[in-house]
Amino acid sequence: MTNQLTLRSLDIPSIHKFTVGFDNIFDELQRVTSQTRDNYPPYNVIKHTDDQFSIELAVAGFHDGDIDVEVESNQLTIKGEQRQNLDDLLKEIEYLHRGISARNFVRTFTLADHVEVTNALVANGILTISLERKIPEEKKPKKIAISFNK
Repeated sequence: MTNQLTLRSLDIPSIHKFTVGFDNIFDELQRVTSQTRDNYPPYNVIKHTDDQFSIELAVAGFHDGDIDVEVESNQLTIKGEQRQNLDDLLKEIEYLHRGISARNFVRTFTLADHVEVTNALVANGILTISLERKIPEEKKPKKIAISFNK
């Protein structure tokens, strides 16, 4: 007879009481696990180097002025809202198949400390947001010289 343990859910509050100084990690874990999973628009996160990353979002059908990128308190928010009246456009065109979505979106990413947005560019229906980790000199690790008394 073998004993099996099945983990049905992660009980964050019971784990939380045994930790000191990790409050923000558990708060972030609870926030992420409680969010609904929406796959629109699809995106990629790419690591170029240890300090350079980019996020790619598929934004086909959005025009200049339809997308806003904003950073506030380590939160990168990308909003897409098609400003042209879609009802008028749909009346002019008869679709036999409509596979390209025309809905608005809000996508939020939590950025690590010292990560800055350096560029945002749309090319071929892909929004690429370039990110760079810029750690201040006073925050970088430094070697401490050890003196020995003789």
